[in-house]
Amino acid sequence: MKRVLLVLCLLGVAWPYYQIVMFMKANDWSWSTSLFFEQINANEGMRILNADLTIAATTFLVFSIYLLIRKRITKFQFFKYLAALFLVGFSLALPLYLYENYERFK
Repeated sequence: MKRVLLVLCLLGVAWPYYQIVMFMKANDWSWSTSLFFEQINANEGMRILNADLTIAATTFLVFSIYLLIRKRITKFQFFKYLAALFLVGFSLALPLYLYENYERFK
């Protein structure tokens, strides 16, 4: 299972960044924040996914803060998960947390 989590960490980085490259390629290799948000909120289906992901990522952030306050993770671990969440996304932050804490859940 730990190998699966490691693969999910790698996919959690590769897949979102691949999609960013495809977005930029489709827009003549330029970044447009307004176009990005226009397309990401293009229809109700996308809004549902955005809401779901926002709630899940926020829950992970609150959970990480709770773990830090309860001294179940170090400040270094907290900032590592925070960086994963904000620099890559929930697709890396959660698998990374589960990978590093796998022994707790056995």
